[in-house]
Amino acid sequence: MHPIVTASGTFNPEQITRVVFQDFSPSTIRFFYVIGYLAIGLFLWNSFIEIRKYMRGKKNGSFKISCLVAGVKYMFSVLLTHRTLRRRDTLTGWMHAMIFFGFSVLLAGTSIITLQYDITAPLFGFKFWYGYFYLWFLLLMNIAGSAFITGLLYMMYRRNWLKPPKLDYTRPDREPNEYDRSSYRHEDWVFLWVMVTIGITGFLLAATRIIWLHDDPTVWGLRWWQPISTVIAYTLMHLGVNSNLAHILRNDLWWFHGLLALTFIALIPRTKAKHILTSAISLIFKDPMAAQRLPRSNPDEVSIGYSEITDFTWKHLLNLDACTKCGRCHEACPARATGAPLSPRDVILSLREFANRTMESQTLPNKAELSVHGKAVDQVFMETLWSCRTCMACVEICPVAIEHVPIIVQMRRKLVEDGDMDPILQKTLQTIHKSGNSFGESKRKRASWVKKLPFEIKDARNEDVDVAWFVGDYASFDPRNQKVTQSFARILKLLNIDFGLFFEGESNAGNDVRRVGEEGLYELLAENNIEMLRKSHFKRIITTDPHSYNTIRNEYPDFGGKFEIEHYTSYLARIIGWNQLTPTRKLNYTVTFHDPCHLGRFNKNYEAPREIIRALGLNLVEMERTRDNSFCCGAGGGRIWIPDVVGMEKPSQNRIREAAKIKDLEIFVVCCPKDLVMFEDAIKTSGHEGHFVVKELIELIAEAIELPTLETAVS
Repeated sequence: MHPIVTASGTFNPEQITRVVFQDFSPSTIRFFYVIGYLAIGLFLWNSFIEIRKYMRGKKNGSFKISCLVAGVKYMFSVLLTHRTLRRRDTLTGWMHAMIFFGFSVLLAGTSIITLQYDITAPLFGFKFWYGYFYLWFLLLMNIAGSAFITGLLYMMYRRNWLKPPKLDYTRPDREPNEYDRSSYRHEDWVFLWVMVTIGITGFLLAATRIIWLHDDPTVWGLRWWQPISTVIAYTLMHLGVNSNLAHILRNDLWWFHGLLALTFIALIPRTKAKHILTSAISLIFKDPMAAQRLPRSNPDEVSIGYSEITDFTWKHLLNLDACTKCGRCHEACPARATGAPLSPRDVILSLREFANRTMESQTLPNKAELSVHGKAVDQVFMETLWSCRTCMACVEICPVAIEHVPIIVQMRRKLVEDGDMDPILQKTLQTIHKSGNSFGESKRKRASWVKKLPFEIKDARNEDVDVAWFVGDYASFDPRNQKVTQSFARILKLLNIDFGLFFEGESNAGNDVRRVGEEGLYELLAENNIEMLRKSHFKRIITTDPHSYNTIRNEYPDFGGKFEIEHYTSYLARIIGWNQLTPTRKLNYTVTFHDPCHLGRFNKNYEAPREIIRALGLNLVEMERTRDNSFCCGAGGGRIWIPDVVGMEKPSQNRIREAAKIKDLEIFVVCCPKDLVMFEDAIKTSGHEGHFVVKELIELIAEAIELPTLETAVS
């Protein structure tokens, strides 16, 4: 064992260490261990209460054990990079990283001390916490502690001075002052103060030890291995703290710091600190397709959806506790931004409060007291659930993988089963059930737009085609969209694509029906479409409707219908890339592009539309909210069938106002039939008619290749 040479002498490495219980009597040490074991016991008991709460939920049928390894890898990748916390709030993300890594290193350091003093040394006679290992340990703990405290102080500054709106806990589903959530603010501050006090007292403890043992060359001579503590020691000495006073302060600080840390550990499962554990577990069990592929209902269940808190899966109950109240979902929600009584965060917090009140006791309350629907402060209003556009903005931005949309849809399923919905929505669902489309038109009229074309289109049900086109309701029946549909058919014909339609064999794909919560009707539509598709003759499906694209691609496989399907933008982008479709005229318009939720956030297709826009020579200026942060048009989740509240701003109007900020904007580009309907109406109602126009990307392609007008082509 090589000696360690310093300016103050040469030492045996085993001399360079720290006696944890230095100057403590055996009875005092025993007393500390009693308190320590009591804290561990309380931690385990509180953890048991929480685990029992989760186990009172139902099984999570969507998760497979084989996914566990991948889930653990994902969790570590998120924690180590902090990428989900840095999104759209970079500085806060980095500060949280300093807190997280600082806390982790400090916790690991405490565990290392415990490992030697309580396990390896007494049981095996093995010691390692000395010499250079100990010195590097001191340096690392000083760095970690300073990062930890810096991050916490920033969070305090952010809450008290910056006060970002997303940290305002005022509920949009309640009248002002109807419900006080000040307890959350108090909890946040207590959490921050306890954490920062533990960090600061740790440094003060080390500093007073340096002063107390300044005559010991193994302490004073190596003091700069703990630079922050040493600077504090010099400051205290300058203020008149001598060795004797430092000894007294060190003893008092030792107990204060130790008891505070043990109390913190004991209460982790019952306080905001719980997210340290629940967030990590939530990330492990993250379903990357949570909103894109909703869970099937269990035919053996007496009722469908989430009616009572015990209907929730254990994973969704865990999600409620994983919420850190960061407000990212609150900020991203288009319903909340336009004045609707919905905040995804507040839905989760209300359900958390309800779960804690009803499920943490030894026995569950009566069945009548378990309903999560209602007007009580910890229940969720029907109006709140119907405000959701299921656009997935909340799920996309949540840093801890909470599944807001699946939870809301599950709760909607119960409302639908009970008939608690807008009468117009109920009528629309009945119409879809009767006619197979939301317009109430005869199935024979689904392809009536074809009659104006100067050529015939194959029937993919009876003839072999390379490409089968699933058109969708709005592209088939809406007069404005029919013109776009006809242009796309003519583009395919110009490209000599061997394509066909399903004509009256096609029904509503069911994407929005399912997100309304009408699972029975959705399954009927899906099964009918799948049966029709199986009997048809094609190599692949294309669609101009992102809603149909999402459910056929992601949800039909659960019903035995796995088909190759593409949205038209990726299909045409590839053809343009192969130079099989070449613009003959450059379009010099200044445009902006709206990412449809079901094409962008749901299916990550952000580049193909932009590739086409660039190929057409358009000057693309992005809006502030774009790609995964795109702002929903307001049509999703069946909201296109539900009247908006008179006088309240619509999400589509909000989006148009955002686009209007772009200088010299000429065209607002969309690639979804519902977007075309919603935004053309919004331009008129928001006062921007005549300033710029809404166009489908297909219309711009037709203009760039100088496709003759339909009247000219027919003549």
